[in-house]
Formats: sequence, structure tokens, C-alpha cells
Amino acid sequence: MSGRKHGRVALITGGAGGIGFATAERLARDGAAIAICDLDDAAAQKAAARINADHAVPARGYRTNVGDPDAVEQLVADVTRDLGSLDILVNNAGVTRDNLVHKMSLENWDDIMFVHLRGAFLCSRVAQRAMVERGWGRIVNLSSTSALGNRGQVNYSTAKAGLQGFTRSLALELGRFGITVNCVAPGFIDTEMTRKTAGRLGKDPEAYKAERAKGIAVGRVGVPADVAAVIAFLSDDEASYVSGQVIYVSGGPETRRGG
Repeated sequence: MSGRKHGRVALITGGAGGIGFATAERLARDGAAIAICDLDDAAAQKAAARINADHAVPARGYRTNVGDPDAVEQLVADVTRDLGSLDILVNNAGVTRDNLVHKMSLENWDDIMFVHLRGAFLCSRVAQRAMVERGWGRIVNLSSTSALGNRGQVNYSTAKAGLQGFTRSLALELGRFGITVNCVAPGFIDTEMTRKTAGRLGKDPEAYKAERAKGIAVGRVGVPADVAAVIAFLSDDEASYVSGQVIYVSGGPETRRGG
């Protein structure tokens, strides 16, 4: 544990697995206390227990629907009560409802906007109050290379592009309070979500990864730790002059889109 974030408290939404859990692990390794929220209470509790055991930092799990304003208010109140403050917010919670536009239902559209955009808005709106009071804060939003456009993801691509505008606007509003707001846009990352995508396409996950790697400059697909490392930097004191930025973590310039 490096101690670079000792005394900080980080809340990671959708933190029970994938990029969220990798981020929780990385921030814990840097010394931050960790709050993990997820719709799956058991998964959130299990992830927090693992963080606590592996990294010897305080860690708590919370069941939260990030699109519910009352639930988010309660979440932030619980985190600040249990862990003492809220300094770092990682808006990672997300879902996919992929389909071509002529097959996409209104429910498919609304589900994506509810979690990605409404969720990030509600969590940021509540969290920034605690950050303003302390005169320090870091908010990192998870976008995607799909923000550049991706077939079958008109809903997801729209939401992920929206998060980039959200990030820039929030950075302008909160900068004078010592709060930075940035956005990380992963490319193809080997997670449960991308493995489900492979299954939906009728492809073996390993074969699908190898296929996608051919279009990536560094010659491999990403892993959650690749994204977590960038989030950790943006959450640090040393990133105090970086705000309103969108950083693509995709192994090189985009030649094939999706993630």
C-alpha cells in the first residue's frame, strides 16, 4: 500500500466487479478507504470484504440503485457516516441493452439513460456537497469508445457521449472549489460485459478477444487494471491541474470501435 491516498474515501458505483472492482482495489492499494455500491447487495458486501482483507483499509458495501434520488442521498449519508468523508467519486455503474435501432424498445433506451446519465448526475450532485465543504474532491466518470459511435448501441453510445459533455460542464462549475472532474473512455476491456457480448454474437470469448486485438495498436485487449490505473492518477493530488478531460484508454488510436 503506497499511502498516496491515505485519509481519502472513495465511492465506486457498480464496484462489485469488472472495472469497478479493479478501481476499488487500486485505490485501496493507494491507501483510500473504499465504499462499493451495487444493485447486488451480496456482491457489494463480498467485494468490500475482499478489499478489507487484501488491502487492510476500511471498506463497506452498499446496495444502491443509482437512478433513485432518495437511495443516492442515503448512500452518501451512509458513506460519510461510516467512513468519515467522501473525497473521490467514480461513476462506473452501467448496463447494456444493445439492439439495432429498428428493434430497440423505449425501455431499452430508458434503461441506459437511467443508469448512465441519471445515475452519474444524481451521485455527482449529492457527492459534490461534501467535497465543496472540504475544498477538495475528485469525480471520474466512465465513458467508452462507443461514444464515437457503434453499430447496435445507439442508446449506449448516446449515453457515453453525454457523459463526456457532463464531465466538461461539471468541471467548469466545480473547479473553483478544489474539485476536478474527468472522464475515462475505455476501449475493448476483457470483462464479464464483453464476454456476454461475445456470447450474444455467437462467438467464443477467447476467439472474440483475439479478433478484436488485431485492430488495437498495442496488439492486445485491455484488462480492468489498465483503466483503474488511469482513474487512480486522476484521483490523486498530483492531478490537480487536470480537469474536464476525456482520456481514452484503448491501446492506441481508434480503428475499430466498441467497448
